[in-house]
Amino acid sequence: MTQLAAVHGVLPDYRYPQAELTDAVAEACGLDDNQRRFLERVHRSSGVATRHLTLPLEQYPLPDFGAANDAFLRGAIDLGTRAVQGALADAGLTVDDVDTILAVTSTGLAIPSLDAHLAGRLALRPDVKRTPIVGLGCAAGAVGISRLHDYVRAWPEQVAVLVTVELCSLTVQYDDRSPTNLVASGLFGDGAAAVVAVGPDRPVHGPTVLATRSVLYPDTLRTMGFDIGANGLKVVLGTEVPTLAEKHLRLGVDEFLAEHELTRKDITTWVCHPGGPKVLEAIESGLELPEGALGASWNSLRRIGNISSASVLHILRDTLVDRPPEPGTPGMLIAMGPGFSAELVLLRW
Repeated sequence: MTQLAAVHGVLPDYRYPQAELTDAVAEACGLDDNQRRFLERVHRSSGVATRHLTLPLEQYPLPDFGAANDAFLRGAIDLGTRAVQGALADAGLTVDDVDTILAVTSTGLAIPSLDAHLAGRLALRPDVKRTPIVGLGCAAGAVGISRLHDYVRAWPEQVAVLVTVELCSLTVQYDDRSPTNLVASGLFGDGAAAVVAVGPDRPVHGPTVLATRSVLYPDTLRTMGFDIGANGLKVVLGTEVPTLAEKHLRLGVDEFLAEHELTRKDITTWVCHPGGPKVLEAIESGLELPEGALGASWNSLRRIGNISSASVLHILRDTLVDRPPEPGTPGMLIAMGPGFSAELVLLRW
């Protein structure tokens, strides 16, 4: 079994109320009156009160994709370094203990990959094993935990680190006045998180990963993701996401739990990625969850927005610190993302 020795989230220093960001997007996009009213409506209904940005608001928009990606790399190295350092300190470990690092992102490109940059900045051992994971979007925080579990099962004496960095603010297309882009401009924020995983022989007090499952839904490639063009990453966000979550997630969860002689009623704590208000409502309805079961997800959405792959890790950390589950009980971590896909992680608190 895999133990999560530490979960640590970090956010950029620049924090803004949603109304201020709405005004900035409207001005930068040059919206007419009707478009601005639509923007204000979708921003108000996003469930987001404040968000963090990697750059001061006055520096947006950046002139082109190259400038945005340069800013991504600078910000990702800074936030990723802080996240890993914090997680290792929380786990009582040092950089010399790290045997492998998985670096996750979908909001920027880097070759050498982000993990190589972080290895240098952190001064990891030269024999550290590196794995970049790019393009899994909002599901990637949960996928990263699944891959940590795979690694630690094979090498239980080693220390595995996951770091996820998403700078969604750098992907907003200010020449795109489509409803999809305007909705996304009010939902996504910036942030990073790191997880330290170890084998069963180390004395730690974090949750244990019991099992994982991936579900890839057929014929849904255009449901969520990015199109890559001359101006950078253009969001793809289908209106069918809540319907997919409500109709199909329950079957995968029930089959997964049944393999471990559990049902949804046995799960004491749910840690779910906050895709947005409609997605959270669809998960609550589809899984028939009791009132307040996704309270940590709703609160995270309000405070920091949707920070893609890092969100579910922030919610996991908030759960462990603010609402500690009863030790020894089962929990479920869920995230959905491009593919269209769902990633399920069964935990024991």
